[in-house]
Amino acid sequence: MDVKQEEITTLHELCVDENKLMKNMCDAAAERPVSIVMPMLYREVKNDALENIAKRLNKCGYVNEIVIPLAAKNEKEFAHVKRFFKDLKIPTLIMWCNGPKIEKLLNELRSDGINLLRYRGKGRDVWLALGVASLKSYAIVLHDADIQGYTEMIPTKLLYPIVEPELDFKFNKGYYARVNLDKKIMYGRVFRLFLHPLLQSLVDEIGHELDFVRFLRSFRYPISGEFALTSDLARDVDIPGDWGIEIGIMAEMYRNVTSKRICQTDLGFYDHKHQKIGSTDTGLVKMTNDILKTLLRVLIEEDHIQVSREFLISLRVLYQRNAQDCIRKYHADAQFNNLRYDRHSEETMVEKFSRQIMDSGINYMRKPVGTRIPDWLRTISARKKIREQLLDIVIADNES
Repeated sequence: MDVKQEEITTLHELCVDENKLMKNMCDAAAERPVSIVMPMLYREVKNDALENIAKRLNKCGYVNEIVIPLAAKNEKEFAHVKRFFKDLKIPTLIMWCNGPKIEKLLNELRSDGINLLRYRGKGRDVWLALGVASLKSYAIVLHDADIQGYTEMIPTKLLYPIVEPELDFKFNKGYYARVNLDKKIMYGRVFRLFLHPLLQSLVDEIGHELDFVRFLRSFRYPISGEFALTSDLARDVDIPGDWGIEIGIMAEMYRNVTSKRICQTDLGFYDHKHQKIGSTDTGLVKMTNDILKTLLRVLIEEDHIQVSREFLISLRVLYQRNAQDCIRKYHADAQFNNLRYDRHSEETMVEKFSRQIMDSGINYMRKPVGTRIPDWLRTISARKKIREQLLDIVIADNES
């Protein structure tokens, strides 16, 4: 716990009065309505975490609507999710993102020169939900559907700095300690063991801190999936169609928002599902692959770096050194806090992540463009009422 302030305003969890914060949030949201976007896969309906999330969402009486972009295989799965959320007191739209009606609409959009059918996964689902949520709300909060220990304070803390006129931020990023206190295990491996040492390695390789790298390092947890933003920003962001979504959104904030209108908020301890290490196409390895490709693209666009095979080789060597330094530090921190720490497992992850620097980097050089979903402003320009058409489909699906 600290009170340190740096480039990005940090809102610490020191002595927050939750009742007062909730009341203030209700007052502010009366003038500036808000939506919650919670992307989910069908299998998450079976997780214990989701039942608690639904109960806690009912305490967020200030929310205008909840939009749940869903990936489901068939009508039966979609209907199951609708039944699961039927007791929510807040107006809720279950959005079957890969359902036949939305797929048909996206197919029609191809005639306008925008092909969204080639994108699959969380990136496209979030993009679709932001289009609907931005129709009626001043601000939107996004969080996952598998958060253990979820409380109504998560969306409240994220939204309050945006809707409170005296603060009036445009973007708020959540950060937290990825520690399971029951199992006494430290998680957050992609950030701890990949992105954090990778950013330091970029500084070491290039010889100075690039502007976008400095921006990312100003955040306690730049790849957290919990954030809130104003609806005008939601309409103006290009979103990567893969696991690079968080870095991609950070790049859009870097481009479009002055740093004094951005903040980050302490959400306390946080735990959710833990991906397996996986391979090139699955798990944490796939995640690091997509993150690196998005990061390289942004650094070329914003800071004009030159990416070559020699650059990647050097970056990989520096990364392994910095990651091993991180492991030594985390080992000490874990021991001090009586946490279980498998140093061999962490070293093995670093070795696999290290290989991705070459593999992902070379793949990026072969195909450096074409991974981003166009922003909603461009899509609206191509088809004026596309968001309204999408909303009509979602409403019809929820009423059937």
